[in-house]
Amino acid sequence: MNVIRKSEAIRNGLRKGFQDGSSKMAKRKCYGYDVGPDGKLTVNPDETKVVCWIFERYLAGDSLGKIATGLEHQGILSPTGRPRWNREAIDKLLSNEKYTGRVLLQKTVSTGAVQIENDGFMDRYLYTGTHEAIISDEMFMAVQREKLNRSKGPENQVAMKLSL
Repeated sequence: MNVIRKSEAIRNGLRKGFQDGSSKMAKRKCYGYDVGPDGKLTVNPDETKVVCWIFERYLAGDSLGKIATGLEHQGILSPTGRPRWNREAIDKLLSNEKYTGRVLLQKTVSTGAVQIENDGFMDRYLYTGTHEAIISDEMFMAVQREKLNRSKGPENQVAMKLSL
């Protein structure tokens, strides 16, 4: 019983941070950014070039696998420091709105041991102007449209998750 109350208190604390903008998740580092001395995200110039290259290559028609191979041939380490990039890391990078200078919180929800996508059954929180954009809104949305076009199943023919 005590564990349940503690778990609920943690969830409530996270949600409060999402609502009032104090969540540290908004300042969470991702590839292309560093965390500055003030705790804010700052652009990492070397990684920014890689992020732009990935978006450009995807729009040029390259598959996730071809992009991964291209990064490996260039000797560019993955976000985890490994010599090989995997398709999932590239796919997540291409879907991350953080590259537009925005942060969307509570994209997923934990249901015990499983993390699921939040398709609107709980509030999501979008913050703008929290950090410098690496990718333009136009390029980001073009990639999201291309991802939908490349998806195979009719279940993927739904509206884009994030309207900018």
